[in-house]
Amino acid sequence: MNDSRIKTIQQVKEVLKSSRSLKFKIESREEAYKWIEKTLIKFSYITLRRKKKGIVRKYLKQITGYSRAQISRLISQYIKTGHVKVKNYDRNKFEIIYTSDDVKLLAEADELHNFPSGQALKTILGRLFLRFGKEEYENISKVSVSHIYNLRDTTAYKRTTKHYKATKPNVVRIGTRKKPEPDGKPGYLRVDTMHHGDKDDEKGVYHINTVDEVVQFQIVGAVEKISYRYMLPLVDEIIGYYPFRIIEFHADNGSEYINDPMLNLLNKLLIELTKSRARQTNDNALVETKHNVIRKFMGYGYIEQKWADEINRFYFGYFNNYLNYHRPCAFPSKIKDKKEKIKKIYRLEDYQTPYEKLKSIENAEQYLKPGVTFEKLDKIAYAYDDNEYASIMKKEKKKLMEKIMLPDLTICSL
Repeated sequence: MNDSRIKTIQQVKEVLKSSRSLKFKIESREEAYKWIEKTLIKFSYITLRRKKKGIVRKYLKQITGYSRAQISRLISQYIKTGHVKVKNYDRNKFEIIYTSDDVKLLAEADELHNFPSGQALKTILGRLFLRFGKEEYENISKVSVSHIYNLRDTTAYKRTTKHYKATKPNVVRIGTRKKPEPDGKPGYLRVDTMHHGDKDDEKGVYHINTVDEVVQFQIVGAVEKISYRYMLPLVDEIIGYYPFRIIEFHADNGSEYINDPMLNLLNKLLIELTKSRARQTNDNALVETKHNVIRKFMGYGYIEQKWADEINRFYFGYFNNYLNYHRPCAFPSKIKDKKEKIKKIYRLEDYQTPYEKLKSIENAEQYLKPGVTFEKLDKIAYAYDDNEYASIMKKEKKKLMEKIMLPDLTICSL
């Protein structure tokens, strides 16, 4: 900018009134500071009266585009030093310990060993230097485990290998994460899935196992696949089979239960969906122990998925009634030991069928579904004695297994 013709404060006033014709382009901060210093000297800023100083300030602000505070700082610098200059900042910098070559060595080792944990990778780097005498690994072998993860995020690392990707948690906001707390009331289900063997990379049929937290009422079903297309009808049938109202449906974090369609189904039934807490292995332990019951009666061999409907006829026709009305379960008694700690013991008199346990709850009738009475349930429970019903159930299981295990008949044409 050439403002050499502007020599008086009056001329500055005229410029401020009509500054459209005045063009000033700042090429750099150094150039702007140099012009400000030159202008302050030209108008003898220090000797001016207050009113005229204000006019010069407005002039500097309008031409440079700087803020009022910035102009004030630069003028203060001029008054103190006689100059307006860009300050050279001596910033603190961290010392570079690991060079790009070190990071490259780390990345190569990381990829060769298929991206192990930080601890394992540090051990490998240490062995390369100490055990195998590779001098180039001396510096990088000193890296801390935590800093390995920092180096994995650097440009030098990513240029060497593009395969590493840090695990990101998948946050699913469906269901409440908490432990079931039934407080002695039935209606708090724990649910889990168990598949029945593998064959030629194909999964067997899936068993859906549900157990009440308090009375250990157990209802089992089977599905071909664990997609919600198969799961929703079965879960609806399982819940309907329980004689008492269901309050809470507790699962682990499996996607077959923690999904929007399942949540909508349970909401319609006024049932709360909950899921296990992180690092709390006991949250769903009860139903996992009940998997052994299914294994004991259904075996461990592979069962094709296509038999799910036949298995359900057996489950809902015979097996579930056997489990709840004729098979005793262990219910713990809580006692205090010598150190006043609560301890669970299992006494002979604590063994009851789930139905007997349900009836033993005080005012148990209040928990039954509308239209369900203990008189009606007694007819189911006591129509046969335990041995008679077990015999009937085993005969039906034998028929089912003969059908499942029957080899396919094929016709060969010669």
